[in-house]
Amino acid sequence: MGINAKARPHQKDPRVPFGLVFRRIHPLPGQPAPEPIRLRTLILLRWVAITGQLAAVGAALAIGADFPLAAVLAVIGLAVALNLALTTRPDRRISAHEAAWQLGFDLGQVAALLALTGGLANPFALLLLAPVTVAATALPPRQLLALGAATFLMVTLSAICAQPLTFGPEGLVALREPLLVGHWFAIVIGAVFFAGYARLVAAQVNATSDALFAARLALEREQRLQHLGGVVAAAAHELGTPLATIKLVGAELADELAEALPEREDLAEDVALLRQSADRCRDILKSMGSAGRDDLLIRSAPLTEVLAEAAAPHHGRGAEIVVQPAPEPLIVQRDAAVIHGLRNLIQNAVDFAARRVTIETGADRRDLWVRIADDGPGFPPALLPRIGSPFLTTRPRAEDGRSYEGMGLGLFIAKALLERSGARLRFANGAKGGAEILVTWPRDMIETGNRAALGPNPEILA
Repeated sequence: MGINAKARPHQKDPRVPFGLVFRRIHPLPGQPAPEPIRLRTLILLRWVAITGQLAAVGAALAIGADFPLAAVLAVIGLAVALNLALTTRPDRRISAHEAAWQLGFDLGQVAALLALTGGLANPFALLLLAPVTVAATALPPRQLLALGAATFLMVTLSAICAQPLTFGPEGLVALREPLLVGHWFAIVIGAVFFAGYARLVAAQVNATSDALFAARLALEREQRLQHLGGVVAAAAHELGTPLATIKLVGAELADELAEALPEREDLAEDVALLRQSADRCRDILKSMGSAGRDDLLIRSAPLTEVLAEAAAPHHGRGAEIVVQPAPEPLIVQRDAAVIHGLRNLIQNAVDFAARRVTIETGADRRDLWVRIADDGPGFPPALLPRIGSPFLTTRPRAEDGRSYEGMGLGLFIAKALLERSGARLRFANGAKGGAEILVTWPRDMIETGNRAALGPNPEILA
């Protein structure tokens, strides 16, 4: 077909979400490590555990249990202090290593409480299973095995180092077997925790699955359109030569008819119609070749052209789109996922811009970046840390009523597709108002050499 390029191999998404989980499948070189569990989720689960522990302390006091209350409250206070420290940045990304350390802290904290309150004889010993249950759904195998070994160690230590749990005669609940009440509280609290955690997993599985299905459909549509554009461009390129021959033969035939059969005006008109049709085909093929030249088979393109393609559907929608290119020419990989992700970000900016959307590009020695800014109402400050979640509608309706549904899903799709290419996204509000989205890639992941696409079609002489 005359295309001096090869198709890019299909690459699977290196991160497959499952509820709270983002498991590594085939990571791309230099790609950021996946987030195994959201920090916000760990904080929430720890608050639930703290509430349950305080309820257990109250239940133990109610049935007349005798235990070192000050030491128990101090251990619970450590968990409270950790959560308060983490609450300052609840939406930052955490690695599997950090998540394992936090769950290990939770495991040690529960084991310490058990050692102070009777060890394995304590009805609440089953809560030792909570951290390892979370780890089983969220951590990679290495960290899970380490936490499993730690669980075995903590269970053993809580049994060996346990202080006996005794009951005084002045208990508020007069029962022959006060531990029955403890078992009742333990089962109720355990059931609430595990049922709530299972419900949280199921809800996030459904929401994330819907979001990923929408992202997959959008990406497949983009790839089909680009593949069709490549076929059209190749056809236009190849048909240029025979069309030039038709034009040349038509011109010679017109000259010969004028000399040999000047009286046959009907034949002259037919030849003129043939030449006019060839001219029309030339114009059509020229536009087809231009429109489809940068197809999926072409692996690189100027960054400005990639941005122009991403912004093309949003011209004429009320806001002016201005691209401010970097001083140096930047040649990047032309990937359907990147184009669709940028298109979603531009759509978000156009929908809420008052008059103008500005797209700036730039690069330094290590990174290449694209900044998309609008002059609209901006992002709500309270929601900035959560933007990119599939469960959030992030922007208020503009004053003139322009809005669209699924905005949180659209930004989630854009974030997922761009992060797959190795990008980092930062959402913020501009100093003079409006929203700003900064997309940054390591240059060695997005930039390519200057490879030309299809050349112009052969010139067709009249």
